[in-house]
Amino acid sequence: MAKTLAVPKQNPGEARGVTPADSRRSIGAVMRERVEDQGLMERIARADKAALEALFLRHQTQVFRFVRRIVRNEAAAEELTNEVFLDVWLHARSYEGRSSVTTWILTLAHNRAVSALRKRREEAWHEDEANGIPDAADDSEVLVQKADKGRLLRRCIDALAPEQREVVDLVYYHERSVAEVSTILGIPEGTVKTKLFIARKRLSELLKERGVDRGWP
Repeated sequence: MAKTLAVPKQNPGEARGVTPADSRRSIGAVMRERVEDQGLMERIARADKAALEALFLRHQTQVFRFVRRIVRNEAAAEELTNEVFLDVWLHARSYEGRSSVTTWILTLAHNRAVSALRKRREEAWHEDEANGIPDAADDSEVLVQKADKGRLLRRCIDALAPEQREVVDLVYYHERSVAEVSTILGIPEGTVKTKLFIARKRLSELLKERGVDRGWP
């Protein structure tokens, strides 16, 4: 995509993790971004490559992080991120504005990531990653003493079941509402709430196992 549409390639190494608190923005900033995104989508629908580049630069890191949490493979996430924005370019005219541009893009990203996992199931990404998660009992003291709270929390999130990890990631790191998560994942809002409840409970357990006696906020 970068070569065809002259869109610069993202640098995953610069995509540092953030905590939910780090990503909070004012309502005014969110609304302004949504209006600007709508304008960019209208231009992309008219085959404006400069608008695609602007949208790509604005959302590439968010999409990359989201996809990476699903596929758990940085190289694959980078490739899929480019494919997502190619989808944006190809299907911009189908965007009807029923959800925010960000929600629409994350829906495309989710579909791409899930499809990639199905196609590459023989590589057993999830199984390999699960086997690579160390036993908390082996290094809980080291984690508590040396790892900052945000890093520890991200590690606990990574230890969740994939469907729980997706919901937590969307709600707390990408600031999507329950309704938006429902749209992105294609599941009922009640199911989103149930998965979020179970995930929060499991996160509290994981944090306590690692010496943090504090429930998930």
